[in-house]
Amino acid sequence: MLSAGRIALGLCWLAWAWPFAFRVPHYQKRPSITAMAPTAAGLLLEVLAIAIAFVFRLPSGHPPGLARILASMVAGLVSAALAWTSVKHLGKQFRVNAGLYEDHELVRTGPYGIVRHPIYSSILAILLSTILLLTPWRWAAVSLALFVAGTEIRVRTEDNLLASRFGRAFAEYRKKVPAYVPFVR
Repeated sequence: MLSAGRIALGLCWLAWAWPFAFRVPHYQKRPSITAMAPTAAGLLLEVLAIAIAFVFRLPSGHPPGLARILASMVAGLVSAALAWTSVKHLGKQFRVNAGLYEDHELVRTGPYGIVRHPIYSSILAILLSTILLLTPWRWAAVSLALFVAGTEIRVRTEDNLLASRFGRAFAEYRKKVPAYVPFVR
């Protein structure tokens, strides 16, 4: 059952990554401002969190159990659904580095009506999927702490940029919609 879970996890990662690899507009040549340093710092922490989830494995004699396997698959499916719908609704506004295009629009449709940063929600969900299937709890805590630290850096940077451009409209959106975990302010 564990090998089937690992295959399913691999498929969830593939389904999650697909829209970022093949559906987003890469190499846009529009004027923009970019916040590179905080993006790099946050991204580094997020990547480290994911690496920990994969590197520090459950002992071979202690498989995760059916409940963790099922929860892992649910989180994996949620991550893929969020990735696909986020990319669709964000469209030409997509960028890896925090920044704003000259013609940037404030997106509030689809998953952006539930959380302001659903792509980060999708990364959190795929990380949880991985942790549930592969990672011992002590390393899961380290992984999640690093992820939250990195994501908070990126969210605050992006929110500051959006607030500077969209003022009151973003302030109202921010009051109504949580950052990347539904129902958590």
